[in-house]
Amino acid sequence: MLEFDQRQGSSDGGAVLLKAAERRYGLIASMSGCLHDHRQAGKVDHSLRDLFSQRVFSIGCGYADANDSARLAADPVHKMLLDRDPVTGLDMASQPTLSRFENAVGPRQLYHMGAALAESVIERHASGCTIVPGWSPSIWIRPTILRMGRSSCPSSTATMTMRATCR
Repeated sequence: MLEFDQRQGSSDGGAVLLKAAERRYGLIASMSGCLHDHRQAGKVDHSLRDLFSQRVFSIGCGYADANDSARLAADPVHKMLLDRDPVTGLDMASQPTLSRFENAVGPRQLYHMGAALAESVIERHASGCTIVPGWSPSIWIRPTILRMGRSSCPSSTATMTMRATCR
């Protein structure tokens, strides 16, 4: 006979590989370090790093919608991903908490998070480069900026060049 009502059961065991990748690359730590917490300390149950980690790991497991957080709040694997005890550890954040978190991040913080991500990518690629005197690889980023309005304006393209020097 099969039973599907285990309280400490999870179907996301493969997520431990995501945690291993995070330990190796540290992207969550570097990107969440760009966030500033303006909440009242006495009312905070979940750090910004935990909220960011929860969303990243949830999305990585295929739960793109924050509404899934209600079901995943007590999931033992997801609690382990946040370094909590899978049985007795604090449950993860609720959907309203995650929505407030996502809506509180402003453009300046998003810019710094993007820069931290770009720096990590450049560092990883540069560490594997062969040293060639005078050589500097370029990464071209061409974001498309859409212009909103009644007329159909063509989008313009902004170009930003980031340079990394192999060490």
